[in-house]
Amino acid sequence: MSKVRAHISISLDGYVAGPNQTEENPLGEGGEALHDWLVALRSWREQSGMEGGEENVSDAVFEEELANVGAEIMGRGKFGPPGRGPWGDDPWRGWWGEDPPFHKPVFVLTHHEREPLTLSDTTFTFVTDGIESAMERALEAAGDKDVFIGGGAKTINQYLAAGLVDELELHVVPILLGGGERLFADVGPDLKLEELRAVGAPGVAHLKYRVMK
Repeated sequence: MSKVRAHISISLDGYVAGPNQTEENPLGEGGEALHDWLVALRSWREQSGMEGGEENVSDAVFEEELANVGAEIMGRGKFGPPGRGPWGDDPWRGWWGEDPPFHKPVFVLTHHEREPLTLSDTTFTFVTDGIESAMERALEAAGDKDVFIGGGAKTINQYLAAGLVDELELHVVPILLGGGERLFADVGPDLKLEELRAVGAPGVAHLKYRVMK
């Protein structure tokens, strides 16, 4: 049976992106440091067509997260650009160039209609009628595989508040951002998590939870 999973890097003070996000600095001030542990990995570099990299326990965590995912949902903030708003005559094509790293159907939550965009083997479908509609489409596209909620914080928070997430993994990085996009904002006290594992690794702690329903 398909599961709905979310995983995201987070600072010790609860932010998944820093303040003042711009096109030049999409993760905000200090936000790039949330992913230092990831971009150093051999497995991440290999997926991105790069050589070298470190091999440590985070490799197994990263490879597990990629496995059995058939579709992704992301918010407009993750797709970009930071200003959001109407798409215009020359619409934004994402942060990832002509060969995005997703290799699966991606459903983008937005308030502004747009025709699907196909880049290499990834098709972005823009969903304007809410998180439930995006979930229905993603589950259908994923088949018997899992659906990944790819962020940002607002998108994950909405799905958590709606009770639509099965597993949540936090990659806790020992930095303080002091502001930005906060995970769990407006989720409420009804969210109950059962710890599945805790893994310490260089520069990060991986905390995996089942969402209790």
